[in-house]
Amino acid sequence: MDFFFYRFRRTTLLLMFCLSFLVAVGVARLGWGLRPPPFLTGLIGIAAALTAWRAPVARLVAAVLFGALLGSWRGDVYVQKLTEYEPLYGTKVSLEITANEDAVYGKKSQITFVAVDIFDPQSGQKLPGKLSVSGFGMNSIFQGDRLQLEGKLARGLGGYQGFVSYGQFTLLYHKPSWIADVRRRFAAGMQTALPEPLASFAMGLLIGQRATLPPEIKQDLLMVGLTHVIAVSGYNLTIMLQASRKLLADKSKRLSFALSFSLMTLFVLLAGLSASIFRAAIVSGLSMVTQFYGRSMRPELLISMAATITVWINPLYIWGDPSWYLSFLAFYGVMIVGPLLQARLPTRLENSVIVGVFLESLSAEIMTLPFVLAMFGQMSLVNLPANVLVVALVPLAMLLSTIAGLLGMFAPTIAGWLSWPAAWLLTYMLDTAHLLSGIPGIFRQNVWLSAAQMWGVYGLIGCMTWLLSRKSAKITPYERTQQMVNH
Repeated sequence: MDFFFYRFRRTTLLLMFCLSFLVAVGVARLGWGLRPPPFLTGLIGIAAALTAWRAPVARLVAAVLFGALLGSWRGDVYVQKLTEYEPLYGTKVSLEITANEDAVYGKKSQITFVAVDIFDPQSGQKLPGKLSVSGFGMNSIFQGDRLQLEGKLARGLGGYQGFVSYGQFTLLYHKPSWIADVRRRFAAGMQTALPEPLASFAMGLLIGQRATLPPEIKQDLLMVGLTHVIAVSGYNLTIMLQASRKLLADKSKRLSFALSFSLMTLFVLLAGLSASIFRAAIVSGLSMVTQFYGRSMRPELLISMAATITVWINPLYIWGDPSWYLSFLAFYGVMIVGPLLQARLPTRLENSVIVGVFLESLSAEIMTLPFVLAMFGQMSLVNLPANVLVVALVPLAMLLSTIAGLLGMFAPTIAGWLSWPAAWLLTYMLDTAHLLSGIPGIFRQNVWLSAAQMWGVYGLIGCMTWLLSRKSAKITPYERTQQMVNH
């Protein structure tokens, strides 16, 4: 009876709505999706409004049902769209596509990029999702270029709906973009300010550009478990914004917000609005706005809302995009596990920005490792030491690399002299990875976790998180802040 009349908070209702929506979209891929008539959703809302004053728990039930029905409908609609690919697999196709990024040269001298905005002229249908395409016919392809692709379409894996290799490209029209032009000028400025391979490594940290990195450096990063630092990672953006807020939060709330927002905008412009950056921008933007207005939002609600928004836009994320899962697992580590661990430290260490970044990086690695083992079956035995020595410095390296690139753009004559802090830090990171990669037997392959084992590990992590979140004798950072304000 107490549960029946318990008044749930609005944040709890919103959290349950988001979780039920995500679950319903996920199971819709198995063919269990529904298309409920609109009046059914309306009846649920009316029933909740009429019974809420007598049974507040009805609002919780209504939130779950509404989220489940909406997610099931959205998933089923997208499943039907994906069926348009079925007759095209294994056949030679002629499609109109848009380059989602500047193309690079891949295997066998093929020009490679990700294609979006896919249109099939034969059926007159716009196809959902994205393709990974490689081929010939043009010397360079820039982001936004509209092309005609001819080639054999193979079934896709992960976040791709298809692959085309040895295709033939024909330019339909070029669509200039000032953002892409700024990114190219920035890359040229980085080459001016820093020598190789430091410039390529810096571009990998900032925008995930790996094509220009020497193969030996890629191998070193793979063997020590640091490949993720040269991927377009919203996790890096999140840590960088967390650090900037901690530096100025005690001095000026407006200045802290302005710095964080400026860094986020600059990072998005330089890195491009990829899926992972878009997710990080949503999470960071919501967090910054609520903190600026003196509100607090539960981290699990923040993560659930970001996941719901991205899945509503593209249900393919939850159906098979490993980067989507890795992003939100890293968010959970950075925003929930890391602060809980830091709150248990002595006051002198708890308020340290460096310690905070280190714990957040370590927590993100702990959260993503079981998923990586289940999906890829490989790990590095020096993963944690490497991340302790390198990943905690990634936000600073990104900041110094950005400064170096801007100096190369606007002051090329003195850029080399003023970019020595970035050069020193990037050299340290690469040398550390190289030294650790030379340890015999540190990279293991075929180390698999089953789905049951993976869920078991995450169950243990969830229990530990719950125990850490329980109120202890130690005062929390929020309570300490409130006492200082009251004083």
